[in-house]
Amino acid sequence: MAFTPRTPRVVAARRLQRRRDRDATGRFLAEGPQAVREALARPGVVTELFGTTTALDRHPELAATAARADVPISEVTDEALAALAETVAPQGLVAVCRHLDVPLEQALAGAPRLVAVLAEIRDPGNAGTVLRTADAAGAGVVVFAGDAVDPYNGKCVRASAGSLFHVDVVRAADPVEVVDALRAAGLSIFATTGYGDSDLDDLIDYGRLAGPTAWLFGSEAHGLSEELTATADARVRVPLYGRAESLNLAAAAAVCLYASARAQR
Repeated sequence: MAFTPRTPRVVAARRLQRRRDRDATGRFLAEGPQAVREALARPGVVTELFGTTTALDRHPELAATAARADVPISEVTDEALAALAETVAPQGLVAVCRHLDVPLEQALAGAPRLVAVLAEIRDPGNAGTVLRTADAAGAGVVVFAGDAVDPYNGKCVRASAGSLFHVDVVRAADPVEVVDALRAAGLSIFATTGYGDSDLDDLIDYGRLAGPTAWLFGSEAHGLSEELTATADARVRVPLYGRAESLNLAAAAAVCLYASARAQR
């Protein structure tokens, strides 16, 4: 019989929509077939798969992958799935996943050539989009630093479009300590700011992006703190050739990360 919204396992999973329960259990929800597919591709991450009959029939390969990994598959009613999902039109699948946090020291041991640092970024949609862009540009590590949004917030997970499961996700309390560790690991540190004294085009022209690089991105509302920008090797502005006042966070991050990706290749 399919689980209903009152089934204890559904009730327990639904609590993971709250940060305090995610933090307490070390679990979060990944919604939709794309996120579920990427989560299942990382062994040991998924602890349970909830799905409606229709969705499980539509995606038999995901159910088969879960079964091979001994992941419990729980059939739920449409009402139960709607309770687990946070989207208006859910796609019928929700996975319970283990947190993916990696200590910064461990992440840097892999000698990443491109790192994105999300310092104090509070908007989950922006954070997830930057995470997705960093993955697409080939970044191996994404750091959520300071009082940043929870990377396992449902909106952040959805905005990452599965990229959350592709990179090393680091959570660190002190952004300045993150910069110190990145510099000690041999990365150049660039802080993004609309008032930077270095132009992104100049960095490209002079070959300063060809080596291992870490980009610091601040919140769209407040940007990076003066203390943090002072720790960078350069304060970088993205040139604006038209009449737009500025770029939003996600667009600026895409431009900078892809400039590094191209230079490194």
